[in-house]
Amino acid sequence: MEILLLGTGSADGWPNPFCRCVSCRSATEVRGQTAALVDGVLLLDCGPEAPRAAARFGRSLASVRHILFTHGHWDHVGPAAMLMRHWTGTGEPLDVVGPPSALNQCRDWVGPDDPVRFVEVSPGDDVRVGDYRVRVLAAAHGADIGGDAVLYDLESVGGRIFWATDTGPLPEATHAAVAGAGFDAVFLEETFGMHTGHGTEHHDLPAFAATVDELRHSGAVVAATDVVAVHLSHHNPPEPELTAVLADSDARPGRDGEILGAVPIRSLILGGARSGKSAHAEALLAGQVAVTYLATGGTREGDPEWAERIRLHRSRRPHTWRTVETVDIADTLLTAETPLLLDCLGTWLTARMDLHRVWDDGGLDGVHADIDELVSAWRACPVRAVAVSNEVGSGVVPPAESGRLFRDLLGVLNARIAAESDEVVLMVAGRPLKLPAQ
Repeated sequence: MEILLLGTGSADGWPNPFCRCVSCRSATEVRGQTAALVDGVLLLDCGPEAPRAAARFGRSLASVRHILFTHGHWDHVGPAAMLMRHWTGTGEPLDVVGPPSALNQCRDWVGPDDPVRFVEVSPGDDVRVGDYRVRVLAAAHGADIGGDAVLYDLESVGGRIFWATDTGPLPEATHAAVAGAGFDAVFLEETFGMHTGHGTEHHDLPAFAATVDELRHSGAVVAATDVVAVHLSHHNPPEPELTAVLADSDARPGRDGEILGAVPIRSLILGGARSGKSAHAEALLAGQVAVTYLATGGTREGDPEWAERIRLHRSRRPHTWRTVETVDIADTLLTAETPLLLDCLGTWLTARMDLHRVWDDGGLDGVHADIDELVSAWRACPVRAVAVSNEVGSGVVPPAESGRLFRDLLGVLNARIAAESDEVVLMVAGRPLKLPAQ
């Protein structure tokens, strides 16, 4: 089961675009309204921001056959999506599942001949949509819409997840229903941080910890379960502090655009300067608690701008990630036991060219041998690995011979690593474009 998080924020997102609080000013991730795309065919909630989020993350919704709404609040139900779909003229069937507060908003947005099946559900229902078994669970939420909000226990041959947004501390009936489930992932809302006096049907951090503890006690959450906090708002502390608090529950904050489940083993992320390639690479590994970050840039004495770049990179990584500054990376790739992020191939190549004194006419044999060794290690790497590299071949031809040589060698290196990768993504203006295989 592959889950793409289209959004992990509250109704107003995080940061709130109208706010200048400390939490909003310090935010390094932009989070939209919480929703997810499962296996490319099933949407978990579909608020007004979800369709455009899918496009930003390079995903089409043309194959969606099921939409599961949790409740009728405006950030979870964007009925215009039904009209967008109608305008394509598709004749494919669509299941729209949810409580009355959600479905009643959608009915008028469906054409008279659209093959849409509305399935009203309530807690205790057990329905089948396509390849998925859907157990409908009670939420503590939505008194203003009739109190019919629900949560979903979603299962297929690819895994089992718990979609628990929006809700306050779970009703006893829900805890009983999921006992022993051993979920692969739990997406639990956490809106209010340390603001415990909010008086709403949402989780704050202490309530979140208590809910996770109870889920662990019942066997719904086990050691292998990925516990992801969603519906995050600016009521939370800045992300480094939030990450540390959630880690006490073996949980973590979700990130928009991250993918959980069936993901490639080796990914190459290409892009120009400030294209968002490093941030995208980090998001691909956001679901991993322990990651080895192979930083090949090193330090530059007397260069405050470079030092600030390094500081910003480090500040957005989870504190559980380990940073290793090295250009001798082949052995690390071969012996790794935790996921790796290599950033970046361009600075690695520069270091190898310096080592072999290429600029002093030391010849290229040593560099080509290093490239062969790196490509071989990348191919044999036994863990999830993401590499970042610069795309420098699309600009003006460098005026100096050294610049042209570096450009050409990096192009060769990128092509060889791409040939041994399961996916290659080109970042353009912060947007990922997945490149087709040869």
